[in-house]
Amino acid sequence: MDLVPALQEPLKKVLGPATAKVMAEHLGLHTVGDLLHHYPRRYEERGQLTHLADLPMDEHVTVVAQVADARLHTFASSKAPRGKGQRLEVTITDGSGRLQLVFFGNGVHKPHKELLPGTRAMFAGKVSVFNRRLQLAHPAYELLRGDTEGEETVESWAGALIPLYPATAKLESWKLAKAIQTVLPSAQEAVDPLPDSLREGRGLVSLPEALLKIHRPHTKADIEDARARLKWDEAFVLQIALARRRHAETQLPAVPRKPGPDGLLTAFDDRLPFTLTDGQQRVSREIFDDLATDHPMHRLLQGEVGSGKTLVALRAMLAVVDSGGQAVMLAPTEVLAQQHHRSVVEMMGELAEGGMLGGAEHATKVVLLTGSMGAAARRHALLDLATGEAGIVIGTHALIEDKVQFHDLGLVVVDEQHRFGVEQRDALRGKGKQPPHLLVMTATPIPRTVAMTVFGDLETSVLDQLPAGRSPIASHVVPAADKPHFLARAWERVREEVSNGHQAYVVCPRIGDEDDDPKKGAKKKAAQGEPPEGDAEKRPPLAVLDVAEQLAKGPLQGLKVEVLHGRMQPDDKDAVMRRFAAGETDVLVATTVIEVGVNVPNATAMVIMDADRFGVSQLHQLRGRVGRGSAPGLCLLVSEMPEASAARQRLNAVASTRDGFELSRIDLEQRREGDVLGQAQSGARTSLRVLAVIEDEEIIAEARQEAAAVVAADPELTGLPGLRTALEALLDDEREQYLEKG
Repeated sequence: MDLVPALQEPLKKVLGPATAKVMAEHLGLHTVGDLLHHYPRRYEERGQLTHLADLPMDEHVTVVAQVADARLHTFASSKAPRGKGQRLEVTITDGSGRLQLVFFGNGVHKPHKELLPGTRAMFAGKVSVFNRRLQLAHPAYELLRGDTEGEETVESWAGALIPLYPATAKLESWKLAKAIQTVLPSAQEAVDPLPDSLREGRGLVSLPEALLKIHRPHTKADIEDARARLKWDEAFVLQIALARRRHAETQLPAVPRKPGPDGLLTAFDDRLPFTLTDGQQRVSREIFDDLATDHPMHRLLQGEVGSGKTLVALRAMLAVVDSGGQAVMLAPTEVLAQQHHRSVVEMMGELAEGGMLGGAEHATKVVLLTGSMGAAARRHALLDLATGEAGIVIGTHALIEDKVQFHDLGLVVVDEQHRFGVEQRDALRGKGKQPPHLLVMTATPIPRTVAMTVFGDLETSVLDQLPAGRSPIASHVVPAADKPHFLARAWERVREEVSNGHQAYVVCPRIGDEDDDPKKGAKKKAAQGEPPEGDAEKRPPLAVLDVAEQLAKGPLQGLKVEVLHGRMQPDDKDAVMRRFAAGETDVLVATTVIEVGVNVPNATAMVIMDADRFGVSQLHQLRGRVGRGSAPGLCLLVSEMPEASAARQRLNAVASTRDGFELSRIDLEQRREGDVLGQAQSGARTSLRVLAVIEDEEIIAEARQEAAAVVAADPELTGLPGLRTALEALLDDEREQYLEKG
């Protein structure tokens, strides 16, 4: 929301090229406006000190504390053989905990003079452990003096509240604070994006006042006022962007698609061996109502693993075929596309045999189109699409290529949306004579607020009840390091399931071929500044190829063990899946390629190795692959992480609840907000800095209503230039694309 020329001033003009370069490279800050919107992470009170006992390991921290004592030691080393090496050890305290600082070599002279017992200062550095004690090595520091010599310091920390900023090793918090002091007068020039009526109606302070109060608060009430105001800005501008997209979509024309009274859909429903759940009927009605309108449907269908989303989507596709159109289903992987094709053909029976002998009267053709098909089969499929012979098409990204032409595309169903980019979605939509209707499916439950924030341009339908006949799944954490005999028991359980005529999955985080050498991965992690997490993180994650070999020779000897991973040839993958589905393989050792859509009702057990390396939602997805038949499912989460670690708490949460929405909430609380909005992947700064998607549910819901009203009255925002500018800043290229990805 970088609003006006004063705020668009490049930082290098104001702060000098060296500082500006560090800010641009490490914090993504380029203009005065960017810097003003770089808010403090928290505030220290002069009278209170940080709890040194609570410092996180391996993180860059800023603390305010008092020097308790300082001792200079001399020692002999290779560089100073005559005992001339110097080490300064300074102990600082916050009244409850103590922390050791160390300085070496020529770096000891200045701190030795300045860090006298009783001195208070801000210290910044990376927390490490030495001799089982926390320490900061060579921290940067800034004295907090009360004497005349330190006038400038006293002036810059005049308030009782000291702002601490998200900083980097190259730029300490207090240097950021000084830079912000320099540009703070420009805050007066900030143009307010909120309409006056909204701001006054909700009692929010003006934007210049909010910026002033967040960077230079005198009281805690100042911080509250500023945050309340800035949260509204973020929520409102984001919702305006989404409301404008929804408005634009309603302006597009679409062909209404209504199923005939005795057509394909009726024939399909008549042959279903079960009745639809109430949820499936409700969601189907919502979809059919949308399909009947003359502007494109944009609906998100989210439902638990196994809640029957595919059936609901298939009924929508049949309704469109009934009305003379074609429907296409996009899957993220070939394995999944083949799986969907098989299950759709099975569900439809002779209704999928259009144009063939023995096909039913209303039958249509169901065609599979993937990148690895042979040339002849592909030509045949393309012809069926172009002539309209194929009413239903299922495929991967291959469907988006230029050569693919449809006779009359009426509906696009996208499975597992988070794996598709917007360009792909739009390319497919461009294949219709008029924009086709769009149904997006996801099995990752999304809390309501996130749906409003991330998928805000889509209407949402939720399938939250499981069909009758789905079996319960018991989940347990297996602490392999603390209790190795638990792991041995896990393999016994797998053998028991197989001897009862069932099958099992073993999931690993890595493939284990040359292409994913862990040393490269470790270097990459270090380059991205990711800290290792304890000893279990020091070894590379377990790999499919290694684990499969160890199991076949060891605890699962005598069982038929096969592997499946993403770098296998498509035909090989399909052959492995077919053997597993047919019951010829006892145990499938795989990566997360089985995460979505793989349906083998006879598989009852799953062992997830290094389960702490997976996200909460991903574990929930994986677990949904078992218990799909009449026998109960078992999911064992194997981890070497210690009992007290956050990773283990995450696993305990997954083991204790089957409610995907509850888990997605836990997942969200444990990840940073920025990740939710996808910005973490791009490295761009997240558009949400003070808004917390889970906590600020009410603000988001209210902002959505306000935004809808504003856009309905003035779609182009002609009367709100400040809001227009804020919107342009939010929707710079990356965010525009991100919102598009929806």
